[in-house]
Parts: sequence; structure tokens; C-alpha cells
Amino acid sequence: MARKGRPVTGWLVIDKPAGIGSTDIVNKLRWLMKAKKAGHAGTLDPAATGVLAVAFGEATKTVSLLTDSLKAYRFEVRFGAETSTDDAEGEVVLTSDLRPTDAAIAAALPAFRGDILQVPPRVSAVKVDGARAYDLAREGEDFELAARPLWVESLEVIDRPGADSVLLEMVCGKGGYVRSIARDLGRALGGAAHVAWLRRIWSGPFDVENALTWEAALALTPEALEASLLPIQSALEDFPMVETTIDGARRIRLGNPGDVFQAAEGICWASFQGEALGIGEVKMGQFHPSRVFVA
Repeated sequence: MARKGRPVTGWLVIDKPAGIGSTDIVNKLRWLMKAKKAGHAGTLDPAATGVLAVAFGEATKTVSLLTDSLKAYRFEVRFGAETSTDDAEGEVVLTSDLRPTDAAIAAALPAFRGDILQVPPRVSAVKVDGARAYDLAREGEDFELAARPLWVESLEVIDRPGADSVLLEMVCGKGGYVRSIARDLGRALGGAAHVAWLRRIWSGPFDVENALTWEAALALTPEALEASLLPIQSALEDFPMVETTIDGARRIRLGNPGDVFQAAEGICWASFQGEALGIGEVKMGQFHPSRVFVA
């Protein structure tokens, strides 16, 4: 049975407020615009704020590329307590009187940069034998989560408001848990810590400074919301673009390889007169699409 809705296509970048889930925002926007299809490129916890990139229609075909892109977070690590959720929402499970010095924090941070292994929070969406970890945790089940690889591009001290906390900024790859960074930093320093708050300040090409606040989004008419959509290619700025010939565009729209004017390394996207045609790779002077955008 075909899914009901309008063929709305594009990206809407929301500055998510605390207290609402990422999926709730996607569902509300889809309902407001009566869109046939929608999704987001990287969830944020309900308590977190910042960039939530929402894709509609054909733009959902680029979600995986944006999910794999680097993302930046600013967050406060609170010392003195570790919690069941590794953030301020959970119950305190461990306390410590240790308040690390600036020098101790600076000395500990290099271990959290580059290729690291990270154990996700017990209250996370990671699956354990087919069940979500947060469901098992709420049911009081005893389980272990395996460490996962994570690339941390950078992790720096932004401010030190006082002895009890430190403000950090992290740029990382796919699958990073800020809450785990805070928890593990506290342990590495010989004490206990959790995330007091966190904010995603950019995700791939999307920056929070250019995002639409949730309050402003809800105040717009469905027509104005649709007019605010960014084109598909706004999510592809980190990838090379190749221009197609007229015949190449025709062939690519049908899912076939088509002639292009430029060479490109790795994943790229094809364009004809400003229209994004698809994602793929260039081989022997032709663009081979892996995903085609339907006009």
C-alpha cells in the first residue's frame, strides 16, 4: 500500500530545544506539511539541544551521507557524580570529592582524541540481542555493552566555570556519545562525572546559527515551512559535484551511467543546470549513480 502524503522534498534544519525527542520533531513537521516521507540525520537526546537536520522526500536519500559526516558538540562536564544515564537526568550511582585541576584535565584529554574505543551509555538506543539498551535498563536487566570505535577529530577546553565543571567542545565522527566522554573523563581523572548539558553546534554542512528555532517553525504556515526548505544538494557540500551532459542527465535520471565533464574521487553527486540528479561515483568519464533523485 502506497504511503499517503505530498511529495515534499528538501532539508529543514531545526535548532532543537530541550524537552522534546528528535522523532517527535520529525513527525510534527511531516504532519504539518503533509509530507509523504521524512527522517533525520542523527538523533539528539530529549535533553540535548542544537542542530537537528530533517530530510523530506528525495532528500532522505542523502541522510546516510550526512549521518556519516563530522559533527560538533559543546557540553558541560559536571564533576562529583556519575549517574545511571551519564547525564543530569539520571540517578546518582557514584560520588567523588575529587575536583580535577586545569592541568589534570589537559593531561587527560589526549587519550580521548583520534581513534578511540567508547562504551555507549546504558540508556542508549544501542541494540542488545534485538532489544534497545534503554528498554533493558529501565526493566532492570543486567547486560553489558561492547566498546565501539569512534573517531574524535578534536576535543578542547572552552571554559572552566568553576572547580565543579568544565566546558568542552568536541568534533567527532558517526556514533559518538558525549555522555560517554564525560563519564569516562571523570573515571580517567580518578573521580566521577556526567554531562550537565550538551548542544550540537554543527552537523556536516549545517550550522546551528542558520537553523530555524522550533518555536519559529511552529509559528509558520505549512506553505511557509515548505518555502523554507533547503535543496537536496545543501547536504552534499562536503562532496564533489560533477556536471553532466544533456544526454548524461537523461541517462542518469533513468538510473544508468551518464557522461560528465569532470573527474572525481570517491563519492560525488551529479548536477545538470543546478538540479541534483543523484549520488554515485565517476568511472571512465561516466557518472554511475547509486541513488537517483526523482524530480
